Amino acid sequence: MHIGCPKEIKPQEFRVGMTPNAVAEAVAHGHTVTVETAAGIGAGFTDADYIAAGAKIAATAADVFAAADMIVKVKEPQAVERKMLREGQLLFTYLHLAPDPDQTHDLLASGATCIAYETVTDDRGGLPLLAPMSEVAGRLAPQVGAWTLQKANGGRGVLLGGVPGVGPGKVLVIGGGVVGTHAARIAAGMGADVTVLDRSLPRLRYLDDVFGGTFKNGYASAGNTIELAREADLIIGAVLVPGAAAPKLIKRDQLKELKPGAALVDVAIDQGGCFETSKATTHENPIYEVDGIMHYCVANMPGAVARTSTIALGNATMPFMLALADKGWKKACAEDRHLLNGLNVHAGQLTYAAVGEALGIATVDPKTLI
Repeated sequence: MHIGCPKEIKPQEFRVGMTPNAVAEAVAHGHTVTVETAAGIGAGFTDADYIAAGAKIAATAADVFAAADMIVKVKEPQAVERKMLREGQLLFTYLHLAPDPDQTHDLLASGATCIAYETVTDDRGGLPLLAPMSEVAGRLAPQVGAWTLQKANGGRGVLLGGVPGVGPGKVLVIGGGVVGTHAARIAAGMGADVTVLDRSLPRLRYLDDVFGGTFKNGYASAGNTIELAREADLIIGAVLVPGAAAPKLIKRDQLKELKPGAALVDVAIDQGGCFETSKATTHENPIYEVDGIMHYCVANMPGAVARTSTIALGNATMPFMLALADKGWKKACAEDRHLLNGLNVHAGQLTYAAVGEALGIATVDPKTLI
């Protein structure tokens, strides 16, 4: 198979879809790989690194899209990239379609087959291609939240760890999954007073057993959420409904109940955000204020630490990328139901029910396509 890796063009996105190691693995399997020039620079990989791994270097993204049977990316294809997709081509990347009708309709119109990292599953009910970026985003969230809280940035001027004689900042993490767990660990390590909320009692028991007194936990009822939010200096939204739009956990009329200058970090922004006042921002202009509350809603948080993120993502995606290249998407998905769960679009048909429900588009059962 001819595999193509274009340079990411979303603002301040420095990750790249394939590392040189991934290229070397694909070439060793007998495939051809074309990488757009300078695609890996943001993550610290040069064209020479890719050439040494066996890749061909293309001058433009158009050259990559024209040559490749499968496109491997990081972020969802932007409008100009979607125009370059063609019928029968395979796209393997993050999509996050539920809050993005324009992208969804363009992908359907392209005739391409699109497999989304974020809906591939595993035997434990996890999301193995989302997990590494969730780990990165979770660990970043307290860091960027602490920065947002600085007075010069419009925040409350609270130091999360406090100092002798001054208590620590209070951090509320809504969602106890991968993002929430990593966010809570880092925030607690910074010395903050941390509480994690979740609706799964087994998950709360797990957090209590593993982390004990490192941070507190509670049940994520609406009443408990707003009660703890009123006391928080930093609120991290870490809720995920796989493939679907994120639920709105704090409404605009509730912002007046929060502490003036409190910070909201919405890690669920890729799925539409879990605060009603959330709107996607970039690393260039990451924060904004609504009713005295600071919002950090960067839609590609892991892009800020591009080298770590690229290597972590590449480790997770490589086996699936090789399976798709070695077997073709139909056989690979037929042999791996978890990879089949990643199928979102095929030949003008939407194949992921949660996206169809969010956007009001009819879906087909992906099993009928293989």
